[in-house]
Amino acid sequence: MDASKRKAGETLDSADMEKVPYHVTHGSMDPSKSLLDKPSPPPRHHVRGATFWTLLVATFLLLTMVLLRGYYQLGLGLLPLSPPVGFNQTVGRLPALGWNSWNAFHCNINEDKFITAAKRLIELGLKDVGYEYVNIDDCWQVREYRHPTTNQLIPDPGRFPNGIKGTADKVHALGLKIGIYSSAGDWTCAGYRASLGYEELDAKTWSDWDIDYLKYDNCYVPNNWADECRGCVPEYPRGDVVNGTCTNPTGMCPPGYNYTTSKTALRFRRMRDALLAQPRPILYSLCEWGEAGVQQWANETGVSWRMSGDINPSWPRILEILNQNSFYLNNVDFWGHSDADMLEVGNGLSIHQSRSHFALWAAMKSPLLIGCDLETVKGEEVAILKNEYLLAFNQDEYVGPPAKPYKWGTNPDWTFNASFPAEFWSGDSSRGVLVLLFNPYETSRVKQALWEEIPELKGGRYWDVVEVWTGREIGCIDGGFDIEVEGHDTAAFLVTGECVVGKRGEV
Repeated sequence: MDASKRKAGETLDSADMEKVPYHVTHGSMDPSKSLLDKPSPPPRHHVRGATFWTLLVATFLLLTMVLLRGYYQLGLGLLPLSPPVGFNQTVGRLPALGWNSWNAFHCNINEDKFITAAKRLIELGLKDVGYEYVNIDDCWQVREYRHPTTNQLIPDPGRFPNGIKGTADKVHALGLKIGIYSSAGDWTCAGYRASLGYEELDAKTWSDWDIDYLKYDNCYVPNNWADECRGCVPEYPRGDVVNGTCTNPTGMCPPGYNYTTSKTALRFRRMRDALLAQPRPILYSLCEWGEAGVQQWANETGVSWRMSGDINPSWPRILEILNQNSFYLNNVDFWGHSDADMLEVGNGLSIHQSRSHFALWAAMKSPLLIGCDLETVKGEEVAILKNEYLLAFNQDEYVGPPAKPYKWGTNPDWTFNASFPAEFWSGDSSRGVLVLLFNPYETSRVKQALWEEIPELKGGRYWDVVEVWTGREIGCIDGGFDIEVEGHDTAAFLVTGECVVGKRGEV
């Protein structure tokens, strides 16, 4: 919810150009030091032309995975297959996939909109690729008061004539899950009754209604719950941000402050504890706007946490969030996801912008919650939302960490710049190494991918490559390649394994 509402290598010929949306040439080798502060593990992917011994080792690794399940998966290393202490072990290991009402409808909601959205998830094939949550955002309840006898929140009878339980039953009958919304304050961001002080009662009510997901906002916090100081959220409207640091010390917490002791952290832990006391597993998603050093304590509290204020369907805002979240990705793994907010695909972005937005959100392993009207979404936008390779990366059962920038591009590495975020990204997965080349400019630019620069590909010269947007198998590429990327677009590739020396493929 809006924080402003709170209170306190080779040139393609013309035929090839029709197959992929960019122009590519083979590139020269130019070694460069990796810039990741936490090196990724070397890839463990299929090698074309494998010898008998290679296959034998692969078989051994597979047997190891079977025998030691719960510790290792496909030789990719020790995995946190159990959540942090206190978490329900059945929900939240991977980023949530679904749909939320706010971006498209704000308070203009009723049961029909949610049942329609649920049916459209099925009709468009989105349910088949993993989208499962149908989430009710703000404005679902009676605004002014709770039930006079039970103190429960009251569903608006005009919007939900059979109550939230009736809507939940219909969504569940379609094979989907349902989410609800509240705030860790006296009122929600739209001015409806919220849950501070009623955590146990509200959690029990939602469990009784068969709710599967809670989005918990941060509006209208009373003065007695105000923090003694504030953490830095490096975005507008602050005017003192220098390379990601808030420089005006007024009201700010000192360096080294323990934010786990903040009243904000306590407010959100109270709801965590109330949810964990229920017999029904409810995914807990913090909508906390990045306040109070949330990256320090959120993964002990919920399985996803908003890292900024609200998104909107403007390109500058999407770039701002991308830039900010790119510095938080060492906090992301199984059971913990820095939430870059709901998707704006289908809400007026260009196709190139939509592809970059979705590709980078998926690569950061943010929750992917569709935010458009599914009755009017275009087919090419649905195709972006259903991209097989990007969803597989986001939902990887065996590799938890996200893709990260390995080179910034326009700016020196590790530069905090809301207009020109990091442009070169890579990340390991069980299917291969995802490589993204992002063009933040309005006009086309030539981007270069060099194997020696990509942390997961160092030490190999010949790699098999698949083009992510079309699924086209490009073949074996020597050293890397150059590619012309349209303005605001992102070229995306999956490097699936080393290949036989001497092979050459068109990109």
